[in-house]
Amino acid sequence: MDSSRDIARLLEIMAALRTPGTGCPWDLEQSFETIAPYTLEEAYEVADAIQRQDLMDLKEELGDLLLQVAFHARMAQEAGAFDFGDVVEAITAKLVRRHPHVFGTARDLSAEEVKGLWSTIKGQEKQARAQARAAAGQPPEVEAAGALAGVPVPLPALTRALKLQEKAARVGFDWNDARQVLAKIREETGEVAEALDAGGLAAIRDEMGDLLFAVVNLARHAGVDPEAALAGTNTKFVRRFSYMESALAREGRRPEAASLEEMEALWQAAKRTEPEKAG
Repeated sequence: MDSSRDIARLLEIMAALRTPGTGCPWDLEQSFETIAPYTLEEAYEVADAIQRQDLMDLKEELGDLLLQVAFHARMAQEAGAFDFGDVVEAITAKLVRRHPHVFGTARDLSAEEVKGLWSTIKGQEKQARAQARAAAGQPPEVEAAGALAGVPVPLPALTRALKLQEKAARVGFDWNDARQVLAKIREETGEVAEALDAGGLAAIRDEMGDLLFAVVNLARHAGVDPEAALAGTNTKFVRRFSYMESALAREGRRPEAASLEEMEALWQAAKRTEPEKAG
């Protein structure tokens, strides 16, 4: 099959790969459960291309992510549940339904009014889904009850912590300002120190989790996405470490042959090559 800009060609290729007898043995062996990790991986690779501002790579990674959607839709079609067209119809209907201020009669809304309307519509959608499942003889959706419901467990831990805190804040369970959270971080740091002195791994892990959760809370109060902040620091660490490795390589050495003092000096040199932070 030739390449094409038409989504129908992608669906034809996916169908061919999943056709028993003539398709790909690996593709035929897959299920929703085995493909799910690849779906998550491709989503992360999209985010990585965006972080690197590599639009050529982003085009490729978006294609890989789109393939995952086509793959899941094809398996659902084989099971008689839904097909790719149903997926497209569902998301287009949702977008129109959730934007009455764009496609309907609710005009001239503020950003806060849009947020409130969005929450109302989502509640209506939940009721409609429950009724549809009951009419089809399907069991009700399995989800946690209470204010913290609806935060997926497979999310990265920092992102999940942020979303849990946001939901708790909506019912008033929150600090009043960022400085209170900073005091909590100091408290948690002391408890980590106590756990390190005691030497119990389980206690250290527990206190480290509390400290990280508090740091996410501070990021939220400061208006910073903790996942993006840590991703940026990871990139910075790689950049500075690579500078250090390159400087040592020019002397015919590797990091393990250098002293900690030498590596620290090169690290500081790497920092001096970076542009000053704005603001």
